[in-house]
Amino acid sequence: MERRLAAIVCADVAGYSRMMGADEAGTHATFKAHRSAIYPIILNHGGRLVKNTGDGFLLEFPSIVGAIEAAVAMQMVMAERNEHLPADRAMQFRMGIHMGDVMADEDEVFGDDVNIAVRLESVAAPGGVAVSGKACHEAGKRLSVTFVDAGPYRFKNIEEPIHVWTWQPGGVDSSPARKAESETSATNLPAQYRTAIVGVLPFTNLSESADEYFSDGLTEDLIHALSLQSFYRVLSRNSTFSFKGKNVSTRLIAREIDASYLIQGSVRRAANKIRVTADLIAPETGEQLWTGRFDRDMGDLFAMQDELTTSLSAAIAAEIYRAEASAPPRSSSNDITAWDRFLKGLSYYYLHSKADYETAISLFKEAIALDPTLSIARAYLATILTQGVHFGWIKSTRELWDSAMELAVSSVRLDPRSSFAFQILGYLHAQEGHFEAAMDAAKRAVGLNPYDMGARGVLGVCHLVNGEHRQAIELFTMAAQQGNNDPRYQWAAVNAFSHYMLGQYDASLSWAREALYTNPNHLQALAIRAAALAQLGRTAEAANAAEVLLSNYPGLTVDRHLRNFRWKLPADIAHYRDGLVKAGIPFTRLTLVESSPRLAADS
Repeated sequence: MERRLAAIVCADVAGYSRMMGADEAGTHATFKAHRSAIYPIILNHGGRLVKNTGDGFLLEFPSIVGAIEAAVAMQMVMAERNEHLPADRAMQFRMGIHMGDVMADEDEVFGDDVNIAVRLESVAAPGGVAVSGKACHEAGKRLSVTFVDAGPYRFKNIEEPIHVWTWQPGGVDSSPARKAESETSATNLPAQYRTAIVGVLPFTNLSESADEYFSDGLTEDLIHALSLQSFYRVLSRNSTFSFKGKNVSTRLIAREIDASYLIQGSVRRAANKIRVTADLIAPETGEQLWTGRFDRDMGDLFAMQDELTTSLSAAIAAEIYRAEASAPPRSSSNDITAWDRFLKGLSYYYLHSKADYETAISLFKEAIALDPTLSIARAYLATILTQGVHFGWIKSTRELWDSAMELAVSSVRLDPRSSFAFQILGYLHAQEGHFEAAMDAAKRAVGLNPYDMGARGVLGVCHLVNGEHRQAIELFTMAAQQGNNDPRYQWAAVNAFSHYMLGQYDASLSWAREALYTNPNHLQALAIRAAALAQLGRTAEAANAAEVLLSNYPGLTVDRHLRNFRWKLPADIAHYRDGLVKAGIPFTRLTLVESSPRLAADS
């Protein structure tokens, strides 16, 4: 047994099992032909073939520079050989490279450093190369190509995280864990935290007319809309459109492209009507996590397609969040990671009770302690703190609001491309009466993800505090219609306030009741319900509503309550005060308790 320093290259063929299933003899012959074509490159760089692995091979090089240059040269040759082939016949290698001490026994090599190269191959993109940070650093400036930093990864049976650098022909970076070409991420959330991989299959055209352009266009738009979310990865059009028109099971498709979730749907057109159906599937279990149907009138085709895309992405994104929160950990490591803590906190957040909120807060704090750079955990912690206050589950203090603001500011700083981070920042600025800063942050959120109804709703909150209630109602209603299954946003309460300010008390009452269906203790909804009933002259009902409010919040007074409303127009505050007083809420008391929470969009 000999120990020596070596560079190891591990390679396999993406989708080899599918190709063998379709044409066993042809696939094997093609693989041998490709291997023969690249073998001289291995020799030219001083490498040797340690062993063939059925659908790949293991190589040893004396030099890490030689190993990386050989891998790059092999992939460029393979790209040329695949260029003129149909997608289903193209054969792409994934290559992982590492260096270190290996044990050599006859012609075999063993050891942890060999295992690391194998693990790196498993996260390389088809046609690409994944190199460990140690190897990349050692090669340094002697390389003729540029590698992209993909961040640290944890691998099975490897104790320490491995930093990964990637390369693809043409300089296109693809996140290695996708194992397929993917869209450029809209966030700088580290790749190892975006564990879910989403594939959108081409929507099937069920119309008699040739409407393929519409179903394909809707699929492409949905891919784009979902890719703007920072929580998961979305595979590109090229990864999923190769399955168009093929009768392949979702489980096989998911394994081929390594998708955690698949979205499939259909488009049917009849006369001037369009019906779109969509399903979100967990392909490994076959479970249908969500299904939706959307019927629209034909009119402005692009406007209708955009509206459908918004509705689909809003519904699907929230369901993926929910599914990920309840999914078992995908990491095989026994170590507790920041992402583990965050997802666990998310699972309690979705249970939506006071005790579960408290547990979620604790878990989000643990996630931040484990990784202070985890922006999404900070954004969620700021959200749950303010939402808990509005529900009456968490005591409102100056320290809490300062903490929430600090979390929102740091979330934006850590991930300046996150629409969600800008949303909570805009919302908190609105609550503090920072009107220009709030509007700026909300507009940034909308600009980063025009399909995110949360961003539209927070922009509505900014209009509300500015006294622009018709604009606010339009945005709240849109958010409620198209994003109504996301518990981060509960637009009913704020919609009740804007309708109240316009003197539309019946509408205000309806929205307040809607908010109370979800949470019967919602302070803001209880208060605006009492005020609206009083303004409608329904004195007995208003008195009863005031009694319910005061039984839930015994120390509440109009004076103390309104100190927390930093609206721009004094007339709006006076209008609200009038309704509360008419309902019988005491204006002031000799002994005052801690201040009540600000007006909520519950963002």
